[in-house]
This record gives sequence, C-alpha cells and structure tokens, in this order.
Amino acid sequence: MDYKITSRSEEDTMELAENIESEKFPGMVICLDGELGSGKTIFVKGFAKSLGLEETITSPTFNIVKEYLNGELPLYHMDVYRIEENDNGVGIEDYFDKDGVTIIEWAELIEDSLPEERLDIKFKIIDEDTRIIKLTPHGQKYEDIVNFVI
Repeated sequence: MDYKITSRSEEDTMELAENIESEKFPGMVICLDGELGSGKTIFVKGFAKSLGLEETITSPTFNIVKEYLNGELPLYHMDVYRIEENDNGVGIEDYFDKDGVTIIEWAELIEDSLPEERLDIKFKIIDEDTRIIKLTPHGQKYEDIVNFVI
C-alpha cells in the first residue's frame, strides 16, 4: 500500500525524516526518488540530524557513498545517479547487511539490486515549497514504520 504526505516546507520534509529515524533499526534501507531539487537530500539531512550527526550532509554524487559513523547508528548515504546500468563491483549490496542505515538517492536506477524489504520514498514537486511524498513500504517492518509516522 502507498501512503501520501504533503510537505509544505523543508522543515516538513525534515520532520518526516526525523519521525522515520525514531523507528530506525540496523540494516534499514530507505530508497529515495524524485527529480532534482525535490527534497531527497533535505530528507537525509533531517534523518542524519536525528541520528546525532553534526557533519554537513551533502549529496555524494561523485563519491557514490558517504559514510557517517559518529551517530547512534552508522549512516550510509548513497547517490547512484552516475552509476552505469551494469556497473558491477561497486559493492552497494554490501551495505544492506551492515549494522547501519542505508539511504539511497536515485534508487530507481538500481532497482534490480535493491533488497526486497525496504522503504521507497518518492518526492514530487508541486510548487516552489510544496512536495507530495509517497511512501511505499516493502515488508512488515517498513509497513509498521509507515503506520507509526503517518
């Protein structure tokens, strides 16, 4: 089942991330999709802040993965926009079994590599400030999280 939320500001998007972070667990995978400027990195900033991370969060476009290890749980922030379709050997799947939280921007580009159980979040720009955020949980843990935060 899909769930929709309207975000009317960056603060709303960060609050959603903070609420989801409150239900975090090791091995959690969150997949973000949406056009440029839709709020994906803002979501990650809110999640990271709630983990207690004080580092500046930026999209890891050229690095593919940024690891933040000084919070309540490790945060693995990925941006797979520049990965080629058949780019084996990057090792993204290795992060899914670690004891942290993996958040992937542009996740639809690697859909075949994603774990079955995960939380998909799609951002749609309505206007300068407004976004429709669609949450699609895959698996009971993620269904429970969405039911808690909605």
